[in-house]
Amino acid sequence: MKLAYYIQEIQLHLISTHARIFKWFDEDASVKDYRPLDQGWTISEILEHIALTSHFLLILIDKGAAKALRNVKQLSLTEIREQFEYDLGKINEIGVHKSFDWIRPEHMEPKGEKTEWQIKDELTTQLNRCLNYLEQLKNGDGLLYETTMTVNGLGKINVYEYIYFLSKHAERHIQQMSENKEEYINMGKSQLTS
Repeated sequence: MKLAYYIQEIQLHLISTHARIFKWFDEDASVKDYRPLDQGWTISEILEHIALTSHFLLILIDKGAAKALRNVKQLSLTEIREQFEYDLGKINEIGVHKSFDWIRPEHMEPKGEKTEWQIKDELTTQLNRCLNYLEQLKNGDGLLYETTMTVNGLGKINVYEYIYFLSKHAERHIQQMSENKEEYINMGKSQLTS
């Protein structure tokens, strides 16, 4: 039961986070293209960054899932499932904007080379791939392979945790987009009162 709940928690987070992301595509262009005062990314750039980062995380998830499925033949899944602590708490801080310094690699920075439709399509495909992995690894196979995650000192995380990390990274940027929109609205209000 612990395993089913653990996987379901990740599924629900993925679905709800991506549903919230998709709503940002419906925002007015002036909101999406607003550059915040700190010269950070626009909402359009943030959406592209989420898709870019998920692309590179999924490369690692692909490899991890394949290795986990191969490990089924060599490791005792029953024993590992019984000993595993089903706690995603160590990854939750990833989902909080500005909770720690995060220096991203240059290849994950938005370049403005894709259309909004392409980015949304990519995010949809990425969501489906993650959900398919959770279904494919529903018996606990995702516990059989760990990869080191250096971000925020997480250390070794399994395939499920990598998928949850992907979703939490997206959640982090939902907060950033909300801050951008709030600043945009407040700038408009201050211009009206000036």
